[in-house]
Amino acid sequence: MVVLNNFPFITVVILISLGIYTLIYKKNLLKIAIGIILMGNGVNLFLVTLGYRHNSIAPIYTNAPEGSRMVMPTAQALTLTNIVIGLATTALILSLAVTIYKHYGTLDTDEARRLRG
Repeated sequence: MVVLNNFPFITVVILISLGIYTLIYKKNLLKIAIGIILMGNGVNLFLVTLGYRHNSIAPIYTNAPEGSRMVMPTAQALTLTNIVIGLATTALILSLAVTIYKHYGTLDTDEARRLRG
């Protein structure tokens, strides 16, 4: 039962760990972009998990009974902001990868670094 309650946090650790592994050990620019996306998704899941409360209602519900628990809206707002920033960052990274491929003819970071010019 404890594992089920902590399942989102375990998933967050797995996503962020896979993203860091990809950033450190992979040399393909598209795989590096996927690693950054994985880390962003892990952060988003972490924020949503922090804001979750069992048997709570949405904070936009105005006719809530007195003393009812509501979900924290701050985590949801931060997650939405992070999604927009992550989308812009992903577009920038992929456009740089396309430019590097057009200029060097490869997506391998070691070979692109070696072929300066």
